Amino acid sequence: MQVYPIDTELFKLDGGAMFGVVPKVLWSKLHPADENNRCTWAMRCLLIEDGNRLILVDTGIGDKQDKKFLSHYHLHGPDTLDSSLARHGFHRNDITDVFLTHLHFDHCGGAVIRKGDKLLPAFPHAVYWSNARHWQWATEPNAREKASFLKENILPIRESGQLRFLEIDEGTAFTPDISVRFVNGHTESQMLPQLRLGDKTLVFVADLLPSVHHLPLPYVMAYDMFPLTTLREKEQFLTEAAEKEYILFFEHDPAVECCTVKMTEKGVRVAETFSLHEI
Repeated sequence: MQVYPIDTELFKLDGGAMFGVVPKVLWSKLHPADENNRCTWAMRCLLIEDGNRLILVDTGIGDKQDKKFLSHYHLHGPDTLDSSLARHGFHRNDITDVFLTHLHFDHCGGAVIRKGDKLLPAFPHAVYWSNARHWQWATEPNAREKASFLKENILPIRESGQLRFLEIDEGTAFTPDISVRFVNGHTESQMLPQLRLGDKTLVFVADLLPSVHHLPLPYVMAYDMFPLTTLREKEQFLTEAAEKEYILFFEHDPAVECCTVKMTEKGVRVAETFSLHEI
């Protein structure tokens, strides 16, 4: 199995929303904000080459939204999904599977493209993977989360016939070397792929841990639907990750791709940071 980081655009989100109840005087030392209180974040996907399957985990925000919508997030940076795929010798037509951790627009917007007046799957030869519980949550959204679930990112996937659902069981096998962890604090039934890479384990932590700065338990996003659930899920996962020396792969950290963690007197903290190609 080979793995590749697929960087898409950088974007900006409100720092207070990203760090929740943690005061700005603390989080701004770790992740400085601009004059509008916005911080820069990555939308880093993961490409997995596993036998005859080429699996893309998440897709970034895409570019089909109108200028007004995209202006709220200040898309910038040199990378796009297509340029990052090409850097590793691949094209979107090569993708066999698109694994969507969840259906918030910054994770699945690139799954669908606009051609004229039609919305079509961006990966014509791929199976798209979600789960039934999260799909219902996204297509029948609550008022607080509705703005994150955009029907133009979601419904065309089902209409294409390319959508499949994974069973919602802890440890569900996606492939012989990829299992799925389910977490519910950020949104209902978010899926985290856990990869066996030889004698190492890599976990794509998505929005359970948006960045290396979210390791301390109180650092929970205001975007999370159930923050106390997130707290419990983080504590359980990070304890396991420290004991078993997991590698954490970050989707939103603009500077750190991967880290390992260790137990300290203050709780689980960073042991080492590194890039994916250093594994």
